[in-house]
Amino acid sequence: MDFQKSLIATRNKEITSFIVMEILEKAHRLERQGRSIIHLEIGEPDFDTPEPIREAGIRAIKEGRTHYTPSLGIPELREKIAEFYNFYYGIEISPERVVVTNGTSGAFILIMAAIMDIGDEIIFTDPGYPCYPNFARAFDARPVFVPVFEEENFEISIEEVKKRKTERTKALLIASPANPTGTLTAGDKIREAIEITPFFISDEIYHGLVYEGKEHTALEFSDDVIVINGFSKLFAMTGWRLGWMIVPESLLSTVHKLAQNLFICPSSIAQYAALYAFEESWSFVESMRREYDRRRRVMVEGLRKLGFGIKSTPAGAFYVFANISRFSDDSFKFAHEILDNAGVAVTPGVDFGSNRTNHYIRFSYANSLENIEEALERIKKYLEERK
Repeated sequence: MDFQKSLIATRNKEITSFIVMEILEKAHRLERQGRSIIHLEIGEPDFDTPEPIREAGIRAIKEGRTHYTPSLGIPELREKIAEFYNFYYGIEISPERVVVTNGTSGAFILIMAAIMDIGDEIIFTDPGYPCYPNFARAFDARPVFVPVFEEENFEISIEEVKKRKTERTKALLIASPANPTGTLTAGDKIREAIEITPFFISDEIYHGLVYEGKEHTALEFSDDVIVINGFSKLFAMTGWRLGWMIVPESLLSTVHKLAQNLFICPSSIAQYAALYAFEESWSFVESMRREYDRRRRVMVEGLRKLGFGIKSTPAGAFYVFANISRFSDDSFKFAHEILDNAGVAVTPGVDFGSNRTNHYIRFSYANSLENIEEALERIKKYLEERK
């Protein structure tokens, strides 16, 4: 219906597609045709959710814990999350400031709805997670980008942030470790960044998956920050769709009202299961972290031997953002070449922004070491044939 199309909200014209999903869908088509595909495109743990969490989810169903919960989450889980900050970072926060959300995406939707007015600006890094600016655009806010560069370890420049600040700037968002680069932001830089804009949003979803250096929560430096985290990465719970947010007291009533209306509540079953993430799953988490570190070292070394440029070794998360300038200046085309000819699915850098991203490919090491080594061999063979 052309008439109906003409009435679609204009903001949707600015919202971009998630290119990694296009690669994934094509990879699945090739698999249905009988091709062997190694998946290095998706940012999802290949580990199963720890057994204590799964068992708790089953118990929750059997015990009939399948009804609505409080919009901000069950009190027991909010308390556990607050205790986690004391245990992991040595800081105390009130459970009242904890908001349990429908994944971290739900947290971003709530906070954008809470603080962004039409035409307000929010600053992001480029490259960065592609959904960030689209969360802002969904509320008619304007993304502003600060380029980060391989030569500078993909770290954000405080000076460049200040240059882009205007009277409409409402917030700055920093992810540490970052997707797609794995960059860890130093505590001193976080402390300085907090002071620049009215609101500071810290995406800490990859905390705990750090291999070099130490991650810092923004709550170490201020109570007036917005911290977003969740269970998906650290506890391998992507499909459970459960996250959380720590907000200043000044935002709590607004976020509460929005949560009631937009989501009603997070999944009851996921919440009761997540109680056991903090109690019984730490040995699993440490084992998973060590395995990721092993894979990281193999992948970085292997890609460098193949001629990919990696000046900045990722310190956290489970990605390598590799420079492909030796082979191509078109990451989208090159990613499809690798998929078609080597049977390895990777994410084109252009998915993550416009700052020279066409010269990069993101490789995920959230796959087995055996598959990573096989993928490197396949890519090596293709590159040799491609010359």
